[in-house]
Amino acid sequence: MSELSHFDESGKIRMVDVSGKQETVRRAVASARVMLSEKTLAKLRSNTNPKGNPLEIARIAGIMAAKRTSELIPLCHQINLSKVNIAAEFCDTGIKIEAEAITSAQTGVEMEALTAASIAALTIYDMCKAVQKDIVITDIRLESKTGGKSDYQRPSVSK
Repeated sequence: MSELSHFDESGKIRMVDVSGKQETVRRAVASARVMLSEKTLAKLRSNTNPKGNPLEIARIAGIMAAKRTSELIPLCHQINLSKVNIAAEFCDTGIKIEAEAITSAQTGVEMEALTAASIAALTIYDMCKAVQKDIVITDIRLESKTGGKSDYQRPSVSK
């Protein structure tokens, strides 16, 4: 494992200095899953959920969360986001969320994408908890990132 960048030479916590880094276009995609019962999925598909359409509210919540990431993650840099997009779609076991964040900056947008996916998932949980008490949020993870020092692509799982 490489050196942790949020510690100085004496082991004290610090914010990483990115002033010497080149500004580049950076993109990150993160995902999450919200596991729901067939009964809850049926309510969502038929638009009979008591709190309304959680997928659209989750999209808005995810976008808002991405914009506030530096307020939530203590050592995360405040960056200007060029784009945030949240996709929330039905799958066999619940809802799959994908969050994309893009910036032109000296540091990456992985935390913004991960925060967006997490808050979108929590919003779906909040809007469905009256119908189902045993909701599970799972698989919050970075799918890909480009720009900066290195790119990353999560290997696809063959089925």
